[in-house]
Amino acid sequence: MKAWLGIVVLAAGALSQTLPSPMASVGKANLPAQAVGPYDLLAVSVYRSPELTRTVRVAADGTIGLPLLEGRIQAAGLMPEELAKRVAGALKKERILVDPIVEVTVAEYASRPISVMGAVKRPLTFQASGRVTLLDALARAEGLAEDAAAEILVTLPARDARGAGPGGGGSRRTPEVRRIPVRELIDEARPEWNLELHGGEVVRVPEAGKIFVVGNVRRPGGYPVPDPEDATVLKMIALAEGLTPYHRKKAYIYRKDPATGVKREIEIELGKILKREAPDVPLEVDDILYIPDHASKRVRAKVIDRVTGFGAATVSGILIWGRR
Repeated sequence: MKAWLGIVVLAAGALSQTLPSPMASVGKANLPAQAVGPYDLLAVSVYRSPELTRTVRVAADGTIGLPLLEGRIQAAGLMPEELAKRVAGALKKERILVDPIVEVTVAEYASRPISVMGAVKRPLTFQASGRVTLLDALARAEGLAEDAAAEILVTLPARDARGAGPGGGGSRRTPEVRRIPVRELIDEARPEWNLELHGGEVVRVPEAGKIFVVGNVRRPGGYPVPDPEDATVLKMIALAEGLTPYHRKKAYIYRKDPATGVKREIEIELGKILKREAPDVPLEVDDILYIPDHASKRVRAKVIDRVTGFGAATVSGILIWGRR
């Protein structure tokens, strides 16, 4: 009989070690502690009160409701441990529990969306969890696309004087747009441009404007210009893989007049630019660089090719006259 009793005691001890405690029935979220916001999913554990232990979604107005409590509890803007004290105070005030032990963790953040869109390889929206920087957000979007502009636009959300709003971060009554230079952020790695994002930000990477190169170049087309101040005739010709042998000494830029919207023609001395006898000409976004064909030079080259081919054939003795 004693042996059976010992077995029962051992089995009960092992079972007590495997069974979860009432405080762990909801589970703990492995998320960094941040202020609670609307639509976050919270795990509320009340010791030895399974009827109060549950997950609850924060409402749009920032409040949560629990069974047996008459009123709702303001949750938005509080840290999880602060909210736990507020829930415990409400349970005690309404005489539901004498000395409640409450624990609150965040099971899922939904109040801190960060959107990355535009000229990135994978646009996305994700929740800010822990410390997130602008470079972290761009890395999640798999980096900038080839046609990305030279500036990144980051829209920071409005916040009240207490820093309420996604992630806190000080008072700001209206959304603020920050312009981040790509070269200083990535190439020069200047830390002041690597903004810390708390949630609610929109990161937009505009597409670079294009300059169109047509006419006697090896690869005509439209070419993105990340930095418009760095676009010149020679650089665009280089992007178009150079000139063909039949270009003229003069080229033309077609540029829209911002006042009238009418395109005007600007003549440039391409031959002198190539010989370094004239300065390189800057171009603007949406310009069309047209390099005309030298028709007489092309015809003359064809005649020379035919004469050269004819002479080579007769000298080698492979030219054969046939009779009909």
